[in-house]
Amino acid sequence: MSLDRNKAIVLKFYEAFDQKDVERGRELMSADIIGRGMGTDTLNGYDAFMQYGMMMFSAFPDGCHLVEEVIAEDDKVVTRGIFTGTHQGELMGIPPTGKQVKFSVVHIDRVVDGKIVEHWGQGDTFAMMQQLGVVPV
Repeated sequence: MSLDRNKAIVLKFYEAFDQKDVERGRELMSADIIGRGMGTDTLNGYDAFMQYGMMMFSAFPDGCHLVEEVIAEDDKVVTRGIFTGTHQGELMGIPPTGKQVKFSVVHIDRVVDGKIVEHWGQGDTFAMMQQLGVVPV
């Protein structure tokens, strides 16, 4: 599969995530997807991955990714950008604050046969916690 095709698959996945389009997301992910590095234990399989996604949907119903850079090599696609959203639901035990957040994120997705089979995600959770007022600035 071409690097451009892999990039397109990953970008479609983030678009589906931001639109809360679960069915389109399912089409782009392997049923056996493995998720790592998102402040949780390893997420094994589509259901575990989507459970994490639903937690983020609940916490930030207007959440969205602004992808600033996309790099692909072999079967991996790296995206770097910004996540923004309004904290309207519980997040890791933190009750809704109504505050806006804007923090940097870096994701690495591995694509095999047109499906995302692995996802590594890192976000600046310290900046997010500062913006929510949980951690002093």
